[in-house]
Amino acid sequence: MKLGLEGAKRIKKFFYRIPVTILHDTVKYDCLTIGSDEDLQVMFLCRRQFPEVRTPELLAKLVDVVSSSGGSNRNTTNVATAAGSSSMAAVASSSVPVYEPAAQLVASPTFAVDLNDGVRDEVGSFDVLPNALHGVPPVGVGDGELGDPNEDDVEPETIEDDSGDEVVAAGPALAGGGSSSGTQQYPPYFSSLDLDAMTHEGALGHAVGFGARDAEGNAGLTEFQVGQQFQDKDEALLSVKTYSIRRGVQYKVVESDHRRYVGKCSEFGNGCTWLIRLSLRKRKGIWEVKRYNGPHTCLATSISSDHRSLDHSVISAFIMPMVRADASVSIKVLLNATAAHFGFRPTYRRVWMAKQKAVGLIYGDWDESYSEIPRWVLGVQLTMPGTVAVLRTSPVRVGGQVDESQAYFHRLFWTFPPCIEAFRHCKPLVSIDGTHLYGKYGGTLLIAIAQDGNSNILPVAFALVEGENAESWTFFLSHLRQHVTPQPGLLVISDRHNGIKSALEAPDGGWLPPSAYRAFCIRHVAANFALTFKGKDARRLLVNAAYAKTEVEFDYWFDILRSENPAMCEWANRNDYSLWTQHHDEGRRFGHMTTNISECVNSILKGVRNLPVASLVKATYGRLAELFVRKGREAEAQVGTGQQFSQHLVKCIEANLKTARCFTVTLYDRDNSEFTVAETTPTGTFSLGTYRVSLASQTCDCGYFQALHFPCQHALACCAYARVSWSSYVHSVYQITSVFNVYWMGFTPPILEGFWPPYDGPTVIPDPNRRRAREGRPRSTRIRTNMDEADPNRPKRCGLCRQPGHTRRCCPQVVGSSQTGRN
Repeated sequence: MKLGLEGAKRIKKFFYRIPVTILHDTVKYDCLTIGSDEDLQVMFLCRRQFPEVRTPELLAKLVDVVSSSGGSNRNTTNVATAAGSSSMAAVASSSVPVYEPAAQLVASPTFAVDLNDGVRDEVGSFDVLPNALHGVPPVGVGDGELGDPNEDDVEPETIEDDSGDEVVAAGPALAGGGSSSGTQQYPPYFSSLDLDAMTHEGALGHAVGFGARDAEGNAGLTEFQVGQQFQDKDEALLSVKTYSIRRGVQYKVVESDHRRYVGKCSEFGNGCTWLIRLSLRKRKGIWEVKRYNGPHTCLATSISSDHRSLDHSVISAFIMPMVRADASVSIKVLLNATAAHFGFRPTYRRVWMAKQKAVGLIYGDWDESYSEIPRWVLGVQLTMPGTVAVLRTSPVRVGGQVDESQAYFHRLFWTFPPCIEAFRHCKPLVSIDGTHLYGKYGGTLLIAIAQDGNSNILPVAFALVEGENAESWTFFLSHLRQHVTPQPGLLVISDRHNGIKSALEAPDGGWLPPSAYRAFCIRHVAANFALTFKGKDARRLLVNAAYAKTEVEFDYWFDILRSENPAMCEWANRNDYSLWTQHHDEGRRFGHMTTNISECVNSILKGVRNLPVASLVKATYGRLAELFVRKGREAEAQVGTGQQFSQHLVKCIEANLKTARCFTVTLYDRDNSEFTVAETTPTGTFSLGTYRVSLASQTCDCGYFQALHFPCQHALACCAYARVSWSSYVHSVYQITSVFNVYWMGFTPPILEGFWPPYDGPTVIPDPNRRRAREGRPRSTRIRTNMDEADPNRPKRCGLCRQPGHTRRCCPQVVGSSQTGRN
């Protein structure tokens, strides 16, 4: 009568919904059917017990009235209508935008009270309207799905609207329309993950981590059935825990062993009779529900943001597809996805443990992976003869006696024949650095990185060590020099670590001049400089002085630095100029002033630091094999087109040619080798400087010719004046044939582990002293410096919409949604 639909519609069902979880920009509701006066009493009881929960919303489901002739007065359309409203609700999707409340997280139990044994009718989804907008909620935000049109006796457990109030349309004619709100905004980190992987099925054909399911796949929302079977005990426990989390109730384990599992509600005997008993069927080897008293008839007495059953096992099962898709996914991303999916926010430590368990299940056990390394060494040497793998162990002492059957893992150095061959055609320099491991056991991965003539970085050697110290660096650099980089005159770019200094200065190491030279990474030098002298400007002046390619330019920046503070120049003069400046390195740097460790880890070895050691060393083989195939094909294609030089050099030469048009060249010898180049304005009115160029010695006063080893703009002008080709003054490393030779030797498919040679030595086990702390949040192993500071010139972005100019607190989307809710 209120809606003016008397005679056309009849009330099919009454139900009410209560906000269960308010997380970020999503509101989850729990819907309960009203079938008696007792159901209404439960609704008011919920309101009195939880004042922080907003007013429950009373809704009605309407269906067409069937006439005596068998037909309906209107088209068959089932809608949910707010009681007391003058218009009908246009609910077509189970996930629509909502406003973000002031509270970041308010989680409450699911009020699953069934006084009329009708709990199964309380879970489901809206009927699909003929013209409805079929909205699909994101994985990890809501599990509601559009149901079967024939299912008209069920309501969704999660209904999301724009304001938290009744969802209404303009009138009955709009009942079949879609949601009028805008596109839903999700947290920014969801856009950087493959969330489709979260729906992949496990080995048993069931999606992982979703507990008991109904016919439509809704997880943890249906009641258990006597006779329900599970493949093993772990699956059964996961289902029980997921059910408990989804219902927002607590239970306690009464009995648990290898044959049976019994759980009771925490309020058992105080008004709730929920109980479940599962047993093992020995003949079939499966677990089965033998007894079940449900559903819960209790109400929680408090609202908590965490749930006892949401342990690391449940979280591990849920995040398994995400970790499988990207082992480097951060704990923060996993924590927020877990909170959005379950409605409860676990601790950082618990999610970290869950990730370690997931990584162990996917890539192998953390402890057993150490015992696989000796066999991997034998297997990879059989796969690719010439592979260098040096394993060092330390003895295990038990009661003062050495245990001959076991040995602690100490260090491992390895490199592959294609890497050894590739370095012969790369630039004669190598960058070395270390990066921490992020798994169950600590350690450091040392990497040596080369670069080809097309500016592609290439890791050529690896080592797993206990940390960065003089002994570990000596172990790595000695084998690097012996097996990979025996060339004379090599340049080593590194930070100023004392361990590296000790290893390079060892008399028998082979790294002393003139066999090899050392240079500092300017980023690390600037970071150390900023620890003593604060201020961005001073650090910028030091970096500009280091990048200067001529002594005149260096003196210019250094004089400015001296005028700022003479103590800054004194600090810089403590190190020899050849170690950190470009104009004193005699062209050995090829323009490289920093190490390439971050680019290497991010582009080639992404995620390997999160894996067990056996999977880590195997991943280096697979990643490098893919890199050699990809870059080798690119180089082969360029050779096939008749190109003479790499694409990187061609771009640099083209850029120099564009600026080599306003020069006046003067020849000073008859051998066409000594010139002066006067740079003028396009009109020739003003002189911008004069540079001496020697094609014979490949030098120029601008410094670029001798620093980068290809003609600068002044040298190109001299070549054009003398009518000689500039290609003869380019270093051979930039030739496309050299780039192709870098990737000429490829990898071979690995031999199956079953065919690896047997290993009869002591079992390699991890050193217990390297294990991370068992309690508390894992301590970060990174020493933060000024390099980790954010760029002050970079605009700040909103954490919700990722747009610059505001923060999430004053985001226009939040403000707009809040105003809509108040209206």
